[in-house]
Amino acid sequence: MALLWLSAITVALAQPPATPVGVDTVSREPMNQTVPVIGRFVARQSGVVAARAEGPVETVAVRVGDRVGAGENLAVLNQDRLRARFQQAEAEIKEYQARLATAQANQTFARQELDRLEQLRGSAAFAQSAFDQRVQELNTARAAILQAEAQIARAEVSLELAAIELNDGTVLAPFPGVVTERYINEGGWVAVGDPVVRLLNDRDLEIEADVPTERLTGLREGAEVLALMDNEAEFRATVRAIIPDENPASRTRPVRFVPTVDWTDARAATNQPVTLLIPAGAEAEVVTVDKDAVLRRGEQALVYVVEEGAAQIRPVQLGEAVGSRFQVLDGLAPGDVVVVRGNERLRPGQQVSYPGQPENAQASATQG
Repeated sequence: MALLWLSAITVALAQPPATPVGVDTVSREPMNQTVPVIGRFVARQSGVVAARAEGPVETVAVRVGDRVGAGENLAVLNQDRLRARFQQAEAEIKEYQARLATAQANQTFARQELDRLEQLRGSAAFAQSAFDQRVQELNTARAAILQAEAQIARAEVSLELAAIELNDGTVLAPFPGVVTERYINEGGWVAVGDPVVRLLNDRDLEIEADVPTERLTGLREGAEVLALMDNEAEFRATVRAIIPDENPASRTRPVRFVPTVDWTDARAATNQPVTLLIPAGAEAEVVTVDKDAVLRRGEQALVYVVEEGAAQIRPVQLGEAVGSRFQVLDGLAPGDVVVVRGNERLRPGQQVSYPGQPENAQASATQG
């Protein structure tokens, strides 16, 4: 008995402890084959900001490269002439209002005289000529009232136009962005419609790509694709619109994508290229393995699979990358447990342990 006990201790001491490793499970998940398509950033808001009033330029508040917010001052025209037009319209309204008051007073007086003569009708004091004259005066007063009211209405429109011109003497940014060109200087003269600055909103960009027509079957409005920038930054982009305008030479159609990007950090620019991974066909279920499980021995891809507490090396055939995983074409099945950490130092058949390991596997790893 003593000899058996001593032999058991000797075997236990000779068996090395199980090596702790990190593991992952081979799984089945949907995968889309993708093809790269080169697109470019385009601005949703970009263009020339034009003058809406005419006059000499008094101040220009921006330079090329300045960032402005919506409604921010870009330039100011000399407003002396515009202010004078506004004051002239105000004076005309007062003049026509005075004319209206005079016409209304004349109408009141003519009506009173006409009523007084009407009461004398049939008496020796009644004179038909005087009565007819008062009728004529009443009609003249009514016409003068209508004319004054029309003049006031026209003057009020002139006043409103003068107010608009006075307000338009200050050129404001219609949207936020960066000034890319400046067309005017202090002391110059601008007419209505003349360019003041060119403005580009670089915080609200889209992506436009010419997608091959045969690849459009994998796209729909609202679908997401992966996008890659030259600095290796990755982000998602959503299909906003597929433009029904095919290029017969290249057999492509323009597609607009809305990127999910923090523009403050992205430092993206219009016409900057971006690669879009467009679905090449219908979605399929594939077997995948974590990229960290794969060891390369020349052209051969190897994976350590845990079987009964031991790491067994197995050659595998891999396909496309699926995010942080590889498609498995041969060598693994869904549910296989593979080593993803500590696999570089393993030997085939070596006992391993990991969190969540089944009890029977733990026993095998302990007993050897």
